[in-house]
Amino acid sequence: MTAPTATPSQQRLGRNYWTLFSATTVSNLGDGLMVVAIPWLASALTRDPIQIALVTLATRLPWLLFSLPAGVITDRFDRRRLVAVMDVARCIAIMSLACVIAAQHGNLTSPDAIADGSADPPGNALLLLGLLYLTALLVGFAEVLRDNSAQTLLPSIVSKDRLEKANGRMWGAEMVTNQFAGPPLAGLLLGVAFALPFFLTAGTYAIGAALVFTLAGAFTPKGQTTTGRIAWRAEISEGVRWLWNHHLLRSLALVLGGLNAMSATCMAIMVLFAQEVLELDASRFGLLLTGTAGGAIVASLCAERVSRRLGTGTSLFVSMLGMGTGLAVIGLVSSGVLVWAVLTVSGFLVVLWNVITVSLRQSIIPDHLMGRVNSVYRFFGWGTISLGSLLGGVIVAIGEPLFGREWALRTPFLVAAAVHLVLFAYALPRINTARIAAARAAAADAGD
Repeated sequence: MTAPTATPSQQRLGRNYWTLFSATTVSNLGDGLMVVAIPWLASALTRDPIQIALVTLATRLPWLLFSLPAGVITDRFDRRRLVAVMDVARCIAIMSLACVIAAQHGNLTSPDAIADGSADPPGNALLLLGLLYLTALLVGFAEVLRDNSAQTLLPSIVSKDRLEKANGRMWGAEMVTNQFAGPPLAGLLLGVAFALPFFLTAGTYAIGAALVFTLAGAFTPKGQTTTGRIAWRAEISEGVRWLWNHHLLRSLALVLGGLNAMSATCMAIMVLFAQEVLELDASRFGLLLTGTAGGAIVASLCAERVSRRLGTGTSLFVSMLGMGTGLAVIGLVSSGVLVWAVLTVSGFLVVLWNVITVSLRQSIIPDHLMGRVNSVYRFFGWGTISLGSLLGGVIVAIGEPLFGREWALRTPFLVAAAVHLVLFAYALPRINTARIAAARAAAADAGD
């Protein structure tokens, strides 16, 4: 009598996976600290919604400018080393900013005091804002290459039948640290000193880099020339053609671009919405953002089962409708508790979407094209974040003289909800469970 075969959920993921998991978890704690620390620092320097949105734009613009070259680099060099080196680069950039903030600490004051007119922005606000923009831009470029390399690294560590489980655990850990632990911790640290969350973030990136350097094995791309001069146009074009000719991934990339643009439109002004509409301080703003992580934790544990039960296509449709409805609710309410509850549901749906789509890409894209096709996908899917970030500030600036400050801050959420319905109509005939299953089967046949 033969022993029963272990199911994908029962199989072990291995030492390398848990090392990468630990590195990602630690570095994402730093990302979570920055979710609150960067916009809160910006709001202590200016109340202009466009200038605050520009901080988010600076972080996300590299996804538009650098995604395609990053894909070529990812397919040329050791992916483990790229992840580690980019974490080192982020550590240096954030540490430098932290030192400047520490030196200027006496000149910084509470955003609440600036908002009610009891204090003016510091005289060197423009200089600090400029440095904040520059740091956000540099960290964004490093993040593009780091994240693209990390996603292409995972299929070299776990088998295809365990990718949904591996991605679920990874997304869960990222959300816990990025949006559950990081934001409220940043709020507490900001109450002590503006520089503290920045110093801690630099330390998390350093630890993450050290862990990645310990991964065992070879992580250069398979079936791809990794020496000689890079033919940038030809190699980028190969990735673009592969994605564009794959109708399912093309549709997913375009839909993701719209979803991320609308999310960025709202997040760009979220700090002002929280301060002026929900009337939250830094600590409660950090707690508000933990809602997303709470839902994400649950999704990380059960996304694989939900996907099997509902079907992958249906799961994606539920995610789109749920996220759009949540944005509409946020735009209409004034309760921080209710917004937290909406963010909890949205966090679940975001991770459900990510587990399905990231695992799909990792299982059907050939390894030698993984970096480039992944980068093209993220160019469409993430490049729009920079445009959405700027759009959020513009909507508020235009809406304020027309609707007043409060409704101007609500409008981005309502606009984003309407766009979700348009994206759902586009996706309905193009993305479904049968098409996803067919894509996986075709990739499996090509690999045999």
